[in-house]
Amino acid sequence: MRIKVSAPALILLSAPFILICILFLSILYGAKNIEISTVLEALMHFDPDNVNHQIIMNSRFPRAVGSVLIGAFLAISGALMQGMTRNDLASPSIMGVSDGSVFAITICMIFIPNSSSMEMILFSFLGSALSIVIVFGMASMLPGGLSPVRMAILGTIIGTFLSSISAALSTYFHMSQNISFWYNARLHQMNPELIKLAIPFAAVGIVMAILLSKSISVLSLGEEVATGLGLKTSVIKFATICSVVILTGISVALAGKIGFVGLIVPHIARFLTGLDYKWVIPCSGVLGGLFLALCDILSRFLNYPFEMPIGVVTSILGVPFFLYLIRTRGGGRRA
Repeated sequence: MRIKVSAPALILLSAPFILICILFLSILYGAKNIEISTVLEALMHFDPDNVNHQIIMNSRFPRAVGSVLIGAFLAISGALMQGMTRNDLASPSIMGVSDGSVFAITICMIFIPNSSSMEMILFSFLGSALSIVIVFGMASMLPGGLSPVRMAILGTIIGTFLSSISAALSTYFHMSQNISFWYNARLHQMNPELIKLAIPFAAVGIVMAILLSKSISVLSLGEEVATGLGLKTSVIKFATICSVVILTGISVALAGKIGFVGLIVPHIARFLTGLDYKWVIPCSGVLGGLFLALCDILSRFLNYPFEMPIGVVTSILGVPFFLYLIRTRGGGRRA
């Protein structure tokens, strides 16, 4: 007797095995060659006096875990934004949400120089919320402002404006080198303590996204249809924005701005699973984690033994995809 397994179930069931393989590869490969046996020893029997063990546990392991988590957070955020707005071009980086987080972190670092990790995370949340309010507020006031291309242009303009202010402030206060981290994401500088601190917030954002998934499926049919079916659209949109703010804010606080993950991955998830966000959201999270971890591994070999910035790798993949979406789906909102 044949057992049929749906594509979403196959993705979620195979994810743990694939994830373990990718994490192991991410830990194994780097600027310094380390034997597989040494990696296994470090993971199972850590020796603090062994330099290779220190590299693995304090640098490569947090980096591997962080890349998976950040990829998942950004992909879920992108899926939520695309479903809520029915805009195939929506994502945290395109809509300026990530730039808002970096802007707020810049303010925090300049005016509260001894700020704690928790304060950095909270400022990142505030920045994400600020940029979303500005972009959607301005889009709603402009004629045709909610169309995909116009929202993408508006988000890019707001993001560039906030980035420019951040650059000007960091230059004036002689903090350009510190601020550059947030605009040129460096996964190899991942802070293990910050990851631990961020996980509870991220868990709240993910749970919210999953609980909202059915409502997002209805909302993606159109606001009039959703209202006719009894959905409280304003409440769902507010909750969705809160989830996006949390997940994007956490991502930026962990590693800085990383573009195009939230744009590309939700489209792959919808192609594989269909339009039901009950599956799109969790599958986006899984595929996003795998996608960014693979991009991170690739970044180590494009200019070996030097590393390519992760943003360059995601842009190489994301820009052509973005142009394709503008050409094929940018003329109007998704039906």
